[in-house]
Amino acid sequence: MSGRGPDILRAASLPAVPWKNGGGVTTEIARHPRGDASLDFAWRISVARIACDGPFSAYPDIDRTLAVVSGQGLSLEIEGAQPVILSAASAPLAFPGERPVHARLSAGPVDALNVMTRRDLIRHAVLPVTQPIAHPLPTNVVAAVLVAPVGFVAVDGPDGGTGIGLGPGDAAVFDPAADRLLGIRPLGGSHAWLVSMHRPTGQPGAG
Repeated sequence: MSGRGPDILRAASLPAVPWKNGGGVTTEIARHPRGDASLDFAWRISVARIACDGPFSAYPDIDRTLAVVSGQGLSLEIEGAQPVILSAASAPLAFPGERPVHARLSAGPVDALNVMTRRDLIRHAVLPVTQPIAHPLPTNVVAAVLVAPVGFVAVDGPDGGTGIGLGPGDAAVFDPAADRLLGIRPLGGSHAWLVSMHRPTGQPGAG
């Protein structure tokens, strides 16, 4: 990590945004471009509280990835595919935002990491982090966000020195031009997700 360090987003400062279809509330973590809570974004990262069975909002031309961060599990019925059961131990699930999706809770509310990118501008990857890693960011990454929905996570400083700590619900936004190697250490059995955004092939100016 560079000497400048990432931008730290504390849980208490993150806004709650109603779902597009009015069926729930999302805690918005980061988006580009910054601004109001409109649908005009290149990428957006949030944690959604899913409290009841029902359909997801439709997002045409958006690629989505969902990962359960807490709760007893979630079944997703995605048009054209077999139902998928997600839990906190499951790999993140990617699907097109315009495809109809119906969610069914296994046993009570679920909190889910929700990553959305506009398909013609940005692609994304979601990496679960459960053990200490030194993660290099590829040169085509234009933004990277570390999300710590539960537990505490340390991000090492330059040359392994003292860096910063993230508490439950906090996040860190990295500048890939300065921070190409990220040292990430989940503490006390916690876990985190590293979300990276990169340009599609043939779109050198996206992001």
